[in-house]
This record gives sequence, C-alpha cells and structure tokens, in this order.
Amino acid sequence: MIDYVRLFLNYLTVEKGFARNTLASYERDLAKYNLFCEQKKKNFSSKQTVLEFIGFLYDKNLSARSISRYLSTLRHFCKFLIQEERIKSNPLSDIEMPRLAQKLPPVLSEEEVLKLLQTPCLETHLGMRDATLLEILYATGMRVSEVTCLKLASIDFQVGYLRVMGKGGKERLVPFGEEAAAKLENYAQNIRPHFLKNILIDEVFLNRQGNHLSRQAVWQLIQRYSLKAGIMKKITPHTLRHSFATHMLDRGADLRVIQLLLGHSDISSTQIYTHVSLKKLEESYKKYHPRA
Repeated sequence: MIDYVRLFLNYLTVEKGFARNTLASYERDLAKYNLFCEQKKKNFSSKQTVLEFIGFLYDKNLSARSISRYLSTLRHFCKFLIQEERIKSNPLSDIEMPRLAQKLPPVLSEEEVLKLLQTPCLETHLGMRDATLLEILYATGMRVSEVTCLKLASIDFQVGYLRVMGKGGKERLVPFGEEAAAKLENYAQNIRPHFLKNILIDEVFLNRQGNHLSRQAVWQLIQRYSLKAGIMKKITPHTLRHSFATHMLDRGADLRVIQLLLGHSDISSTQIYTHVSLKKLEESYKKYHPRA
C-alpha cells in the first residue's frame, strides 16, 4: 500500500496542486490506515477491512468529524486507485459517513472586532504591522494560511483587490475596504522595509528576522491582543473569518457572494453562517418579545 500512497500524493501534488497542509493531512490518515492493515494483516482494499478500521477508530473515542475525515481520505485514495486500474472497486462506495453535529463557530460582535482592531500600538513598527494584519483578516475573511502566504504582487491598490491563493491551489479575487487599504498601503511602503532583511522575499507580513510570519505567530498575536482588549471569548485567526462572514450576512449580503469571498467550493460549507444568524434572531426574539 505504501507505494500506492506515494503515487497518490504525487498525483495530488503535481496534477491537483494541493497545498502542503492538505497533503500532510492525507499522508497522516493513510499512514494510520496502512499501519492498521499491517498489524491486522488485512487487505487494504477490502470493505470488511474499512469497516473494522471504523470500529477501531470508534474504540479510540475519535469524534465523528475525525472519523469522517479518515473516510473521506480513504474514499479519494481508492477512487484514484480505480482510475489508475490498481483496484477494481471502491470499498467505501456504499459506506455512509458519520452524522456530524452542526457546530456553530465562535463569532465576535462588531463592537468586539472594533476593540480588537484598535488594540495594537500604532507608535511602533510591530504595532503597525499587527494592526494591518488584523484589519486585513477581518476585511477579507482570509484563512490564516492565505494571509501568511500573501505576496506583494497579489495586491492591487488601484482597484482594491487581493489575489488570494486558496485551498487546492484555487485562486480568487477578494476586495478590501478603505480602512484596510490605507493601513496596507502605509505598511507596505513605510513599515515593511524595517522588517526586510532579504530583498528577494515577496511575502507581505514579515517577522523581526525578515521571514514571513508563521501561522503560529499570527495565532499567538491574536490571543495576546484579545486578552489586552478584554475579550473573554476564545479567539483564533479563524474567529475573524467567521465574524467577517456573519457580519456580512447580518447586513444583507447574499450567501453566494460570501461563498465566493471565503473561497468555499461548496455552498454547504457557507450555510453554517445562516445558522449563526438564526441563532442571533432567536436570542433577540427571546430578549425583546414580551411573551417569548
């Protein structure tokens, strides 16, 4: 099976252009399944083996979401092997995915977002960098991996658009507002040069060493500023993405527009934000209706 996994990962890299994080996730899932097959001396392409693997995952108390991810990986892997005529049928073709509970993402109120955006000190280069980063995350709804890989060449200040490279190497255009434009232009021209150690680096957001900011660094600075702003919710870079989408929907944006801005390939991924807004409606109803 290991040789087949190498072929599959090479296919995803060369022909599909999958991101490194996605490839690493596929590789981990398949390594786990391969180890299970070896230890149990099972045929990896047998439906019975897959069912036993599912039982094994449940015994490990994995969540339905994690099990669903393993099955999705295996389904894509076997589909590739059929395409390559390595196996005859997909053992997962009639195995149902675990039912996932609808988990509502944490969202900041508009007031909380404003407090967060105003927290960095604008009198230091680091503070200006961080203020710009937070503004761009909220203004565009970009994933943290997208903002850390954002290139200078991807910014069109004249039109007010960013060219964003999303999951699976899919490119999309995302507009940004006047506040974000002003901060980003000032940062690019006057602040970024202070971090620049290697003139060849094209990433927008740099650390003190002149390298592009890591996802972990962005996570840590958001944690730090949220505490400083007195926001008691657990906040991650994704919280700003969720807040962006929810506030857009609350103010009347079309769900399809939000789907395009977020780079969701399927509208079902975007529909979770309708549940967030419905929850807000329910809370408002209970709070203000005299007989609720």
